[in-house]
Amino acid sequence: MERNLTSGSVWKNISYFSLPYLLAYFLQTLYGMADLYMIGRFGTVAQTTAVSIGSQVMHMLTVMIVGLAMGSTVTIGKAVGAKHPERAASAVGNTVTLFLGISVVITAGLLFLVQPIVTVMSTPPEAADGTAAYLTICFIGIPFITAYNIISSVFRGMGDSKSPMYFVAVACVANVVLDYLFIGVLGLGPAGAALGTALSQTISVLTALFVIFRRKTGLSLKKEHFRLQRKSAGAMLRIGIPVALQDGFIQIAFIVITVIANRRGLSDAAAVGIVEKVIGILFLVPSTMLSTVSALCAQNIGAGKHDRAASVLRYALCISVGFGLTASVLVQFISGAVVDCFTDDAQVILLGGQYLRGYVWDCMFAGMHFCFSGYFCAYGRAGISFLHNFLSIVCARIPGAYLASNYFSDTLFPMGLAAPAGSLLSVVICTVAFLRLRRQRPAKACFENE
Repeated sequence: MERNLTSGSVWKNISYFSLPYLLAYFLQTLYGMADLYMIGRFGTVAQTTAVSIGSQVMHMLTVMIVGLAMGSTVTIGKAVGAKHPERAASAVGNTVTLFLGISVVITAGLLFLVQPIVTVMSTPPEAADGTAAYLTICFIGIPFITAYNIISSVFRGMGDSKSPMYFVAVACVANVVLDYLFIGVLGLGPAGAALGTALSQTISVLTALFVIFRRKTGLSLKKEHFRLQRKSAGAMLRIGIPVALQDGFIQIAFIVITVIANRRGLSDAAAVGIVEKVIGILFLVPSTMLSTVSALCAQNIGAGKHDRAASVLRYALCISVGFGLTASVLVQFISGAVVDCFTDDAQVILLGGQYLRGYVWDCMFAGMHFCFSGYFCAYGRAGISFLHNFLSIVCARIPGAYLASNYFSDTLFPMGLAAPAGSLLSVVICTVAFLRLRRQRPAKACFENE
């Protein structure tokens, strides 16, 4: 399971780690679309709306759990890179104990907030009961959602990105089969979609545990490793909490921009919704680079190879800029055709093409600051990632979308530019922070926050 990423070709290590991660992200995207597809095929409009709203809430929650788990990936990666198996084992044990407690608290709290969440999301009355049923079942399954993500974070911290890919593949297949059974055959509607999601996550976790017990992990876990240690748990939380908060703010920003678009009219709202799905697919590469940089840099920093960590960042930046620039230029010529894949409405296609031509540039700039964020997290400086994302949202992304919506009522192109404008601000902040960090003593930068 453990793989040393501190030697050999940097490019090969990035490719080895990122390709399975990219495929896992892609499978997760398909996994998330299965509920909507099945309910749209076998259910009513109200049921489709219920699953759409409920899945949006669950996506935000899952993203924040993944961000929190980033602290475990980095902490374990540093210990593996430094060849400290005892410290790595302690980090793994503390991860299990810490997240078990967090998942229980979150589950209990959210079950009491189901109805307020349904209200806050402005759920149509026809879809309110279905949304509540979907959320209730999914909230009960939070411990398994959390378990999958912490198991994946442990594997990735040890340099193994293939195993999590297999686990999400199992969940994806199980979810499709269970959704067809619960929604198509049994007609359970939103509750069936939630059951499929929760049970497929459970199957994925059981598969992962089976693999862990059958395979040599390179670690010898003992009872004392599961006792919470202030130093180990604190190191994980100092990295994970800022990342989780920044991911939560980003999801809130998406919701705010959706509200702004909804106020422009039905065609504008539909266009923005379609483009968000397209951008979500394009963002698989930048998101993969963030996780790849954090995992690879963590091991190299733990091994004291700071120049090699910087090389990982440079390679990842080249990949992100190359992909983002290629995608952005290509979309300028095919934006209408892309939107046409999702709708036959000529007005929606026109507006969606405008919005996509502006928004797509975010793939390049966001890819850059995602790479920087992974690097900062590996150094225990997740606060920098939180800061630049927060400033980009409140200073550019949301106000830019609001002003563009008010002053350019006949086109969505300027509104689409609000996202890359925010990411460009993040890139500037990240560049300045990177240059300052590189001037510090390597040892201090590496161990200050541990």
